[in-house]
Amino acid sequence: MNAIQRVQKRLRGEPVDRPPNFNIMMTFAAHYIKQPLSRYYLDYRVLCDANFAVAEAFALDILQAISDPYREAADLGAQIEFPYDGLPVCKIPLLQNETDLLKMTLVKPEDGKRMTDRLQAITRFREQAGDTMPVMGWVEGALAEAADLRGVSALMMDLYERPQWVKELLELCVTVAINFARAQVQAGANIIGLGDSVVSQISPALYREFALPYQQRIFAAVKEMGAIPRLHICGNTSLILNEMVQSGADIIDLDWMVDFGQAAALYGGYPAICGNFDPVAVMLQSSPASVRQATLQCMQQGGATCISMAGCEIPDGTPVENLLAQAQALRDFGVQLCS
Repeated sequence: MNAIQRVQKRLRGEPVDRPPNFNIMMTFAAHYIKQPLSRYYLDYRVLCDANFAVAEAFALDILQAISDPYREAADLGAQIEFPYDGLPVCKIPLLQNETDLLKMTLVKPEDGKRMTDRLQAITRFREQAGDTMPVMGWVEGALAEAADLRGVSALMMDLYERPQWVKELLELCVTVAINFARAQVQAGANIIGLGDSVVSQISPALYREFALPYQQRIFAAVKEMGAIPRLHICGNTSLILNEMVQSGADIIDLDWMVDFGQAAALYGGYPAICGNFDPVAVMLQSSPASVRQATLQCMQQGGATCISMAGCEIPDGTPVENLLAQAQALRDFGVQLCS
């Protein structure tokens, strides 16, 4: 059973040889092949090489064109700095005041340098993997993109002081996301992840007004293209579990603060949940035995469609032995499923 068959069957709740492994690897992947982070962010060939390497080494079931949150923002005009081996940073947000929005124009994905780089990564993934591995593209959720362009603190104030202006900004952001998602599916992605981490910093009421409707529109476009939508919100999303279902996602990532068993009972197998042990306390800092226990516990709680991963990105410096322990635990769990 290859990875794409494993994922397709798992999402339908059908028997598989083992649950799929969807660990998110970015900084870890770059350093695993001894490349600086700047090359991972700016050169699709490095991103692809890193993903192929960690997928083979740790039995991952996905190739991921995810890197940093600034692909769309950079192509819209934001000034992003890329330290040689550090995380990218936007020191001065593009939108300093309300009138700056009037100066912005849409950029087609194929006309944007950094969006094009992601499209090239997806094309290469598909060419080399054929139909054996799922390829995941990625977009920023509209609210997360607004935060990238405006700055998180300023956007938080805008939600209360100028909500109509925020919605005008969100209209631009959702259009960019839909166009980018469609281009990635055309390039060969069969999963589109949507990152909306800023959502965990707002109330459920604000989520329903300023994030959920835009997630729904993006995911509707993804499904129109025949791809699988995946929702990723970092942080504690316990208060919006019911609302997240309404996004239209087929896969919902849950960070370690969320009760995995409670979410599984609430969702009843659809959408599939993905997660969710602590990437730091368990994967980075504990032992292989602890990783094994945490992996098996999540699979036992998550139901017939759940997918394994740490609650969020695998930290740089994670012991190889811990990643191998997760992979072995999934194989052993698969033996139980088939016995």
